[in-house]
Amino acid sequence: MKKQVRRQALERQVERLRRRSVELNQQSGRLSWLRAAIFFGGLVIIGAILYFFGIWPFWFSLAIFTILFGVAIFYHRRVEERLLRHQGWQQLKLTQIARMQLDWSQIPALSRYEPDPEHPFEADLDLLGARSLHRLVDTAVSREGSQLLVEWLTAPVPDLAQITRRQQLVRELIPLSLFRHKLILNATVSAGTRKIWDATRLLTWLERRSSNRVLGFWLVVFGLWAVLNLALIGLNRAGLLPPIWQFSLPFYLVAFLAVSRITGSTFEDALELQTAIQQLAAVFQQLESFSYRHSPHLRTLCAPFLEPGQSPSQHLNRLKLVVAATGLRSNPYLWFILHALIPWDIYFAYRLNQLKAGMVDRAPRWLESWFELEALSALANLAYLNPAYHLPTIFEIGAKQTCSQNDKGRQLVFQSRALGHPLLPDRQKVCNDFSLAELGEIALITGSNMAGKSTFLRTVGVNLALAFAGGPVNAESLQTGLFRLFSCIKVSDSVTDGTSYFYAEVKRLKALLLALEEAGALPLFFLIDEIFRGTNNRERMIGSQAYVHALVEKNGAGLISTHDLELTKLADQTPRIKNYHFRDDIRNGEMVFDYTLHAGPCPTTNALKIMQQAGLPV
Repeated sequence: MKKQVRRQALERQVERLRRRSVELNQQSGRLSWLRAAIFFGGLVIIGAILYFFGIWPFWFSLAIFTILFGVAIFYHRRVEERLLRHQGWQQLKLTQIARMQLDWSQIPALSRYEPDPEHPFEADLDLLGARSLHRLVDTAVSREGSQLLVEWLTAPVPDLAQITRRQQLVRELIPLSLFRHKLILNATVSAGTRKIWDATRLLTWLERRSSNRVLGFWLVVFGLWAVLNLALIGLNRAGLLPPIWQFSLPFYLVAFLAVSRITGSTFEDALELQTAIQQLAAVFQQLESFSYRHSPHLRTLCAPFLEPGQSPSQHLNRLKLVVAATGLRSNPYLWFILHALIPWDIYFAYRLNQLKAGMVDRAPRWLESWFELEALSALANLAYLNPAYHLPTIFEIGAKQTCSQNDKGRQLVFQSRALGHPLLPDRQKVCNDFSLAELGEIALITGSNMAGKSTFLRTVGVNLALAFAGGPVNAESLQTGLFRLFSCIKVSDSVTDGTSYFYAEVKRLKALLLALEEAGALPLFFLIDEIFRGTNNRERMIGSQAYVHALVEKNGAGLISTHDLELTKLADQTPRIKNYHFRDDIRNGEMVFDYTLHAGPCPTTNALKIMQQAGLPV
C-alpha cells in the first residue's frame, strides 16, 4: 500500500509538471514573438527617427530599443530555463514510476555493462545487462558513479566495515528524496545532457599545464608592448609624435601570432570540457549549501565540499569565466580587435594555469565524493521506491551476535522473512521465508519444471549481492553472515572454444570447489542450479552424490536445485542436508504453480504432463 501511495503521488506530480510545462511553453512562444516585434519594429522606428529627426534622436531611440530587446531576451531565457527544469523534473518522475513498475522501455540504459562469464556470480544473478539489477537501480549521472555501483554489486570479497558505512549513509539518504533528485537534475539540466564525460579526462587536463614562467615572461613583454602601442596612438592623436604606432602595431601582431601557438591546445581542451565544468559547478554548489545537521555520516562524506575558503563551486565558476573568455577565439573579428589592444590569449592561458594548479590536488577528492554519493543515492532510491524493502543485518560468522539462533543455541548463518526477487513485478512476485542454520549446511531444492527452483536461487543470490553492496533487500527482514558468493546457474557451451556444455559445467563446479577450499578466506555461499544436467542419468547421479558430499561440512553453505529425486535421500545420510521443494497442480486442465517453498522432497513431477499438454507423444 505504501508503494502504491508513493506511485500515485509521483503520477500527480507528473501531471502538475506537465501542465506547468505547457504554460511555460506558451509563455516562451509569446516572448519569442515579442522579441521579433521589438527587433523588427525597432528597426523601422529607428530608421524613421533618423530620417525625420536627425542623429541625436536616432542614438537615443537606438539605446531605448536595445534596452527593451535585452530585457526581452533576459526574461525569455529565464522562461526557457524554467521550462527546461520542469521538463527535467517531469522526466525524472516518469523514470521513477518506470522503476517502480519495471517498465524497462522507460528506464534509461545510460551505461551498459555486460556480465563476465568468468566472474564468480555476476553473470548468473542478472546483476548486469539489458534487464538487470544494475540498470534498475542505477540513477548515477556520471560514468564513474555508475561504475562504482557495479563494483559494489559484484565485489567478490565483501568488506563488513565498508558495508556498515554504506548502510549508515543509505539510511540517511532514503528520506532525502528532494536532495537526491536535485543532485541528478542539477547535473543534467545545467548542461542539457543526460550523461557526463569520463572524469579521467578532466583530471588529465588539470595535470597538464604549460610553464607559467614562460607564459609570465611573454605576458610581461606583450603587456608592455600593448601599453606602448596605446601610448604611441594617443601621442600621435595629440599631435606630439608622428604615426610610429603604424609600424609598432603590425610588428606586435606578427610577434603575438608567432608566440600564441603555445596557448592553442590549452584552450581547445578547455572549450571541450566547458559542459562538464558547468555540470560540476551546479552539483558542487548544491553540496556546499545543503544543511547536514541531521545527516552526520553524509556530512563526513561531503567534507571536501565544506572546506573553509576553498569552495569547489568558486574554483569552478572562476574556471568557467576564463574558459568563456577563451571562447572568443571563435569570433575572428572580435579576437583580432582584442589582441590588437591587449595580449588576451596569453593572459587567460596564464590565468588558466593558475586555476588548474589550485584545483589539481582538490579535484580528485571532490569527484570521488560525488561518485560515491551517486552510487549511495542509487541504493537509497531503490529503498525509497520500495518501502517494503529493508536494510539487512550482516555479521561476521563466529562473532557474538544478538540475531536468531537455531535449536542448538548457535547463530543462524542466513535467515530471511518474505524474501522476494527485485526484478519480478509485484503482482507476480511470491516471497518466501528461508534460513540456513550453520556452515556446512546445504539446502537441496527439488520440484517440477517451471515451479520456481532457479528463480529462488537467483532470489537469494541477488539479495545477498544487494546486501553486501550496502543496499536494501527485497525482504521483511534478512540476517546473514558475511560470505563470498559463487554461483553455477547459467552455464553455456562455446562453439568457438570447442567447449561442450558438460565440460563448461565441470570447469565451473571445479572453480567453486577450489574457492570453497581456499584457506583463510571468508565462508562461501554457493548456488548451483540443476547439477550435472549435461550428462546421462547414471553418471549424473554418481557425480552429483559425490559432489554434494564434498560440499557438506566445509567452510560454506548454499543451495542446490535438482530434478533428481534420488538425491533427496542424501538428507537421510547427513543432517547438514535439508530438503525443500516447490509444488505444482493441475486445475481445469492447466498447470498451476504456487511458487511457495515447502520443506521436504518434492512429491510430484510434471515433465510428462508438460509434454502431453504440448501435444507430444508420452
